[in-house]
Amino acid sequence: MTVAAAPIAAPAARRRPRPGRTIASVIAILFALAWVFPIYWMVNASLQDPDLLRISEPRLFPSEPTLDSYAGVLADPSFWSSLWMSLRVSLLAVAVSLIAAVLAAVVLSRFRFRGRGGIVVAVLVVQMIPAEALFISQYRMLDSVSLLNSVAGLSLLYVGTVLPFIAWTLKGFVDGVPVELEEAAMVDGSSQIGAFFRVTLPLLGPGLVSTGVFGFLVAWNEYTLALVMLSSGTTTVPVWLQTFQQGMQGTDWGGVMAGSALVSVPVIILFLLVQRTMATGMVAGAVKG
Repeated sequence: MTVAAAPIAAPAARRRPRPGRTIASVIAILFALAWVFPIYWMVNASLQDPDLLRISEPRLFPSEPTLDSYAGVLADPSFWSSLWMSLRVSLLAVAVSLIAAVLAAVVLSRFRFRGRGGIVVAVLVVQMIPAEALFISQYRMLDSVSLLNSVAGLSLLYVGTVLPFIAWTLKGFVDGVPVELEEAAMVDGSSQIGAFFRVTLPLLGPGLVSTGVFGFLVAWNEYTLALVMLSSGTTTVPVWLQTFQQGMQGTDWGGVMAGSALVSVPVIILFLLVQRTMATGMVAGAVKG
């Protein structure tokens, strides 16, 4: 008695790519190239001879790469002093902003009091005020307390710039942490403040990282406040880049591009260190807020 062989199942047909998805991928790649090109051009120009940057036909690739522009920037003492100034101002502004924003977010999220809605609206309205409209009052304020041309004075102004956004964003993170977790810790004998530091604060880690990176970028890249509040002897790196403009002699574009590339290095390092936590924080904030 012969047994009929079972029919061999045909292999599953491979899914064909949808035309719409292919078109969307091509468009995304084109947008990515358009976004990356300025960065590429900055690095490309920094590796070329400055005289070649003034010719009518730009070169997409450096024919004879040179590091002369980088050597000139690194040999400039004002570059290192400006870099140190920017680091101090940015880190101090971020630290103060995060501390104040966490306290404000907890108050707005956990407590119910008269005027709470007005404070929330005021936080949003403050972000709509143009920075240029406050220059005169800010200058006179710092001058009255002898904080002009100082790390503390400039950091204070940056805190006022980024604090409303950070507080509003962290409020969404605090809203996403169930208050029952704190109540359970209080039942176990912890105080209300202790429950916050032991339970809620660790859960705000991704939010603190993402908002801290935002505050650092704002302070690191800010130009106009630093130009107004600091003297020519003490500047931040965005203002320092202006020194490559040599009046009637033109602009040293090789130095500008090399300096801009070097100024970007601390930001790139920061993103590499916190990119995973920052991505988690941005998604969580979008869902919980």
